[in-house]
Amino acid sequence: MRELSDALSGLAAGPDLLIGLDVDGTIFHHDTSLSPRVRDAILAHVAAGTHVVIATGRGIAGTQLALDALGLSGVYAVCSNGAIIAAFGEDPGLAPTTPVSPDITDRAVHIVRVHTFDPSAEIAKVLVGLPDAAIAVESMSSATRISAPFPVGELSGNVVLSAPDQLVGPDTTRVTIRAPHMTAMELLDAIEALGLRGIEYAVGWSAWMDLAPAGISKAVGLADVQKIVGARRTLTVGDSGNDCEMLAWADTGIVMANSRPYIREFADAMAPHVDDDGLAVVLEALL
Repeated sequence: MRELSDALSGLAAGPDLLIGLDVDGTIFHHDTSLSPRVRDAILAHVAAGTHVVIATGRGIAGTQLALDALGLSGVYAVCSNGAIIAAFGEDPGLAPTTPVSPDITDRAVHIVRVHTFDPSAEIAKVLVGLPDAAIAVESMSSATRISAPFPVGELSGNVVLSAPDQLVGPDTTRVTIRAPHMTAMELLDAIEALGLRGIEYAVGWSAWMDLAPAGISKAVGLADVQKIVGARRTLTVGDSGNDCEMLAWADTGIVMANSRPYIREFADAMAPHVDDDGLAVVLEALL
C-alpha cells in the first residue's frame, strides 16, 4: 500500500474527476453524525465541478437522507450496492427516466438504471438457517418489507412488517439480513454455510449483510455514471466489504483506517479514521 500523498498525486478537483464515496463509516460516523469539515470538503469539490457520486448500500430513501444532510441536489447516486442509479433533484442537466414510486419517497427522484432479482430461494434458506435474523427486502414499487423489527434507526423510509411469503415482490433490488446477536464475521460464516449461490453479498461493519443481483456492485454503478458524466479520472473512498470492488475499480482507491484488514487489500492507500475526518483529509488534498 502506498502513502496517501503519493496515491493522490496527479489528481485534482474539477470536471475531469469522478469521486465515488461510501456513506456509512466514510462520510458519516458510525453513530450517523456528520463532521462539518467533511461536509465542507465535499461541497468544495462540487463547487469546483468535481463529479461527487454517493455510492452506498442504502436504498433510495436512505440515500436521500444522506444527500439532504450534505446539502446536495441535482446529482446522480449509486444506491442499493449498485442495483440502482438514481438522479436526485430536478436539475435539467440530469438524464432521468422513470420517477420513483411515492411509497418509497415523495421527493424528486428518477431512476436512470435498475437491476432487479428474485431472492426467494435465498431468503427461504436464511429463514430456516438463521431463524433469529431479521430480513428487509427493498423493491422499486413498495415500502421496504421486513420479516421482523430491526434495531431502532437502522432502516430509512417506510417499512411494512410482512409474512415470509409476502417479503419478495417482482422488482426486488436489495435484501438485508440483520443478526444483532452475531458478529459480522459470524454472520458471514453462517451465510456461507447455508450455501447461497448466484447472488452477491457483502458484510458491513456490524452483523449486517446485503444481498444484491449477481454481478452487480458499486463499481458497476459508478462505471455507468462515469460514462454519463464523461469524467476521465476516478477516485473512490470506502471502508466496508461492499466497497471492495469500487476500490479496486477506481484509478485510485482509498480505504478508511476504520476498515477491516481484508478490505485494505483492494485499495491503493489508506485515509485516517472516520472519527478523525479521514475523508476530508483526502478531499482537501485535491482542492
